[in-house]
Amino acid sequence: MGPTTTLLISFLLLTALIPPSSQSQQQDQPFTSIQISQKGLNFIKTILITKAINYAIPLHLPIIQKSIKVPFLGSADVVLSNVTIYEIGVNSSYVKVGDSGIAIIASKTTCNLSLSWKYVYSSWLFPGDVSDKGKAFVQALSDVGLLQKVAVNICHVKGMDIGLTLGLENDQGTLKLNLLDSGCYVKSISIKLDGGASWLYQGMIDAFQKQIRSAVENAITQNLNEGILQLDSFLQSLPKAIPVDDYASLNVTFLNQPLLSNSFIGFDINGLFRARVKASTNKRLYKKSLSSVLCTDKSKMLGITLDEEVFNSASALYYDAEFMQWIVDKIPDQSLLNTAGWRFIIPQLYKKYPNDDMNLNITLSSPPIIKITERNIDATLYVDLTIDVLEEDQVIPVACISLVIRGSGSVKISGNNLAGNVKLNDFTMSQNWSDIGNLHLHLIQPIMRTIIQTVVLPLANAHLSKGFPLPVINGFTLEDGEVICSDSKVTVCTDVSYSDSLILMPTSRPHPIETFVM
Repeated sequence: MGPTTTLLISFLLLTALIPPSSQSQQQDQPFTSIQISQKGLNFIKTILITKAINYAIPLHLPIIQKSIKVPFLGSADVVLSNVTIYEIGVNSSYVKVGDSGIAIIASKTTCNLSLSWKYVYSSWLFPGDVSDKGKAFVQALSDVGLLQKVAVNICHVKGMDIGLTLGLENDQGTLKLNLLDSGCYVKSISIKLDGGASWLYQGMIDAFQKQIRSAVENAITQNLNEGILQLDSFLQSLPKAIPVDDYASLNVTFLNQPLLSNSFIGFDINGLFRARVKASTNKRLYKKSLSSVLCTDKSKMLGITLDEEVFNSASALYYDAEFMQWIVDKIPDQSLLNTAGWRFIIPQLYKKYPNDDMNLNITLSSPPIIKITERNIDATLYVDLTIDVLEEDQVIPVACISLVIRGSGSVKISGNNLAGNVKLNDFTMSQNWSDIGNLHLHLIQPIMRTIIQTVVLPLANAHLSKGFPLPVINGFTLEDGEVICSDSKVTVCTDVSYSDSLILMPTSRPHPIETFVM
């Protein structure tokens, strides 16, 4: 049996277990639901904070200039330059979901800043200008609050509060973040000078706390805005279809507005498979019966529910693409593909074509029907099996047997795929047509069972073990998952892990240096 035969056999039974879907007319209805639990939100929050800090550091602040008057001495021009936030730490944080968005709170946050300072002043007491320079280090603590799930860019300055509010919405099938408000407030900072006569000028630099706070607030706010734009760009760049193979892709277009609950965020996607090359001619209408995600273990981060119609749309897609037909020319018991192996089962076949090789031409007469219950995923397949005799350069169809095959199986999570295993329950046979007289089906039935169990099922299960992709963003991997079957649905409940290969925002960005004159 060649590679094409192997692939097509797998497609036949694959639809009984794995959630691809078809090119249906109902592209505006959701057949897959995704739910991110509180545990999942905490996990995402940690990733966003880590990404945001990596994006922000080092954060360069503008040059600060100020002229001050010194009693008895005159005026002094002071310049703070190379003002840089070089370290950020978040000791604790939490995320809370509300009707208006998602709040991320980071408390006991610390940040360290460094800067260079220089002053020049002129006085009637001294001929010429007097100058000095050195460095300063700023260390601070903060409490940070964010309204809505975002890339959090946190700077540690004493008593700093950061807040921003985002809108999360469905924008033509993709998720969009809208920045509604943002701001940063620094209550106080601590500055320690180094270099020159720093002990003498500490009081002078302390006078710059207001200006430094203002520069930090402006820089943090701008950095937050940039981070939100990058995260929004990432979300809108997510594909609306996940390739499955050369022909099919999974439609992951977002439908409806996100559902914000006090313990989870929910999303609806179309979830059906569609043809990658050309539109399917399938006219089947799918009945939407999707309800909320059902996970018995509430500690799982993620839940994905696939409606029964996702499975049926898969079978319709591949059937319509004429993938569910193939020729079997190699089997473990190769003697069954010669008329001599059938001489006691179908004597008239051997008599008319003695010792001729044979092929089994297998074609589905209609798409497989998938039914999901609490106990099983059942599939019913309607197959026409034509016996072909190979005589010299001719392929001679001699008889056709119609089969109704009933199978069931189980599904499991394999990486980010939903994989499975299928077994035969039973099958029935009837004679469709014959050029060699009436067939004794009760004699043929044991051979058909042998072919199904020793050829079809092992090949199908080899491909079913690889599975098809679930709608999961690249960079995340499903872990410790379970699969729950319910009435007409399959739900995947799982935790996730994260790889740094996922890029939510650039690892570096330009830091233009401006000048603040006070």
